[in-house]
Amino acid sequence: MDNRTPRIDPRILRTRQLLKDAFIELLQEMDIEKISVNRIAERATINRVTFYLHYRDIPDMLEKMADEMIEDINRILTHAQDVQISKEEDWPMLVNLLEHFAEHAKFYKVVLASRRTPIFTERMLRLLTELVTSRIEKMGDESVLATAGIQKDIAIWYGSSALIGTIVAWLRQDMPYTPVYLAKQFIMMRTLT
Repeated sequence: MDNRTPRIDPRILRTRQLLKDAFIELLQEMDIEKISVNRIAERATINRVTFYLHYRDIPDMLEKMADEMIEDINRILTHAQDVQISKEEDWPMLVNLLEHFAEHAKFYKVVLASRRTPIFTERMLRLLTELVTSRIEKMGDESVLATAGIQKDIAIWYGSSALIGTIVAWLRQDMPYTPVYLAKQFIMMRTLT
């Protein structure tokens, strides 16, 4: 028996992508409170009823889009961990993450950098907090943090906030640096603090 996940009909994927693209375009133009299902359907050039075949309402759409965003990023991070050369050298993982943001810049600029849609920002911060927590826990009790008397929770807050802040600023500035350069710069900064 085949254990792979069932393949989704390409028409369903295409329709969902049309809806997401329409939503992102509208979000670039107006506040989220002014976006309606009718506007999304019109922009996506589909029937309003078709929207409801995919989502209950706009909050459900946002929830599912945020879930997909986190799944995509987790897939990237998991792949990066699988090919990572050494436990200490985690900048390739950061490069992969930044390349993903660059590849989907239109989406991330809207939901994280300009409109700061809470569901996406909160999910991203939670994911980055988990990433920073994992890295700090790998360092153990003999780390520079422990030696300096820095509390683990404060280091996690600082690290995750610095990471999301750097990503948001980079997106707002239209990504003036390549993902590789930004990752190396971030790692260098991190070693100084």
